[in-house]
Amino acid sequence: MERVSDKKPGRDGRAIYFVVHVLLTMLDRLPIARWGWKDLNLFGWPLIAFFLLCLFLPGPWRWLGVLPAVVFVWLVSFFRDPFRLIPADPRALVAPADGKVVDITPLDQYDFIGRPAVRIGIFLSIFNVHINRAPCAGRVLELHYHPGEFLNAMRPESAVRNEFMWIGLEHTAEPTVRFAVRQISGMLARRIVCDLQPGQAVSRGEKFGMIKLGSRTELILPADSVELRVKVGDTLRAGADIVATWRT
Repeated sequence: MERVSDKKPGRDGRAIYFVVHVLLTMLDRLPIARWGWKDLNLFGWPLIAFFLLCLFLPGPWRWLGVLPAVVFVWLVSFFRDPFRLIPADPRALVAPADGKVVDITPLDQYDFIGRPAVRIGIFLSIFNVHINRAPCAGRVLELHYHPGEFLNAMRPESAVRNEFMWIGLEHTAEPTVRFAVRQISGMLARRIVCDLQPGQAVSRGEKFGMIKLGSRTELILPADSVELRVKVGDTLRAGADIVATWRT
């Protein structure tokens, strides 16, 4: 008498269908940053092709397809653009980036601001949202791109030696003071995106660019014009969490 196998027919097929369904649902429902579509097309299609190729491998070898599937899910999540509720408080300065506050440094003098300042450094891991947002309503005065190295963004010297985009702005309401934002590349980050132009007006929480694949963002504020609302170790969400308020 022929022995009937205990293996349930179609089990692998159902698992593969589930993975495909998750990938397609994720792409359909997750908002993607407009700056990320080029990279998704460049890297996403080869990953999808590798995944589909693995489906035709014999037996357990087809489970190699899990690897490109996981990488694809991470790639899509990296370029996600989640909704953020912008605080209505006119005195609020919101976080310019998602991530962890790794340093708050007093500066004796900051030439662009023309007085003592305080620098808030935010580290973005490869799992954070990487979209940058304007801390408050303002006007762009200057932009400077500085080529450099690609040190680990957790290291303090990365703020000086790494590639960065420096953005000088002026608050358009009271107090009418200057402040700056710096987009700094990291060890894996190889491209800084900034859509701003001198003279352009921005609103609080407005998206203006992103740094791709791990990085650091700094906010430099006039020390005597703000009250800090964060400390080292805090985790922030760009556009939603208040890092400081203007003094009145």
